[in-house]
Amino acid sequence: MAGAAKINLAEKLALVDERWSPRVVGDVNDVQVKLVKLAGEFVWHRHEAEDELFLVLRGRLVMRFRDREEVLAPAS
Repeated sequence: MAGAAKINLAEKLALVDERWSPRVVGDVNDVQVKLVKLAGEFVWHRHEAEDELFLVLRGRLVMRFRDREEVLAPAS
């Protein structure tokens, strides 16, 4: 892994002031790693050609699907 750099996600997220404004903080293979601060409700949507991974560092994220609801929170 020559050239790979360690990134502290909490430190990078502390630099983000705006809500709903994703910031690219790195790349893993051909995938961008983005950080974003959320607040309030976001309308359901989908991506045709990409996947998303959600990692909650603080607070909680309620994801409502057609058939269920998932609550994400930081690992304890």
